[in-house]
Amino acid sequence: MTFRNQIDTNRLPRHVAVIMDGNGRWARRRGQERVFGHHQGARAVRKVIEAAAELGIEYLTLYAFSTENWNRPDDEISALMDLMVDSLNNETQTLLKNNISAKVIGDINRLSDNVRTKLLETIEVTAGGTRMKLVVALSYSSRWEITTACRRIASAVHKGHLRADQITEETVNANLETAGIPDPELMIRTSGEKRISNFLLWQLAYTELYFTERLWPDFGKEDFYKAVANFQKRERRYGKTSEQIAENN
Repeated sequence: MTFRNQIDTNRLPRHVAVIMDGNGRWARRRGQERVFGHHQGARAVRKVIEAAAELGIEYLTLYAFSTENWNRPDDEISALMDLMVDSLNNETQTLLKNNISAKVIGDINRLSDNVRTKLLETIEVTAGGTRMKLVVALSYSSRWEITTACRRIASAVHKGHLRADQITEETVNANLETAGIPDPELMIRTSGEKRISNFLLWQLAYTELYFTERLWPDFGKEDFYKAVANFQKRERRYGKTSEQIAENN
């Protein structure tokens, strides 16, 4: 029996977030440059998008490039940006064919003009997709996102549009990059690392975390199904007791 057959499609997480980690190590173990691992990792992206859409996941967020990644060697960053354009060119039709819309979160003003232009084109042409929303975290860090949200809220208060005592969790949510998107119920990280790495810190408050030793280029559909099956075995209490959850059910 495969993990796919163990999944109850009536109890799927609406939103799954993924930290795609391990491309560099995967390449080094094969005596290759890190960029080779990134190219192989792009294949894993397609598999996971397909797996999520086939299951019926509504939102899939992929951590593609962090703010901290800008500190990597220039040649690796350049190769990653070229790969990003190639991936967008290759995958846009796949997204359209599968009725998937794309969205980006992050400081895209730091991207090169050609990457930003192609990214915005993909978002525009896939906007009508209703099967699943693919959210790409690109040039993203959660501390940047929260800081930016604080500035927006402070500006609203300064202009008299909002009082300080009116600021609520909903106010913060509305000013985050993920406004309008439900918080992830499941977060997957590959490569054996057990860190959040500045990813969706506000949104992951009650998210189930799943860590796997599998390096990202080796992560396939069955690995994704395994993570979802594991999620479904967990009890989601949100601060309540098991008895209270049982009573409500």
